[in-house]
Amino acid sequence: MATDKPLTKNQTVTLLSEKLEISKKEVNEFLDAFTDIAYKETKKKGAFTLPGFGKLVKQKRKARKGRNPATGEEIKIPAKTVVKFRLAKACKEAIIPPK
Repeated sequence: MATDKPLTKNQTVTLLSEKLEISKKEVNEFLDAFTDIAYKETKKKGAFTLPGFGKLVKQKRKARKGRNPATGEEIKIPAKTVVKFRLAKACKEAIIPPK
């Protein structure tokens, strides 16, 4: 597939199905189950590691002061919880080898 666009879910399922020699339905079920596990574990325990890729991490941000860019007025930004993905070193080095 010589295209500049990232793979769609359908294309990914097709590739995995061909590579693993299992049905597309089984690949879809696996991906859906895997995604569900990642979401639940991150929500419950605060992190989920995807070996070889990285880690989903739930992080709390403190309340802070910011500025409205349109008016320059100082505003208070409330505390909130965010989800981040920390890329594994092995993944970074596989994509962009160190010099």
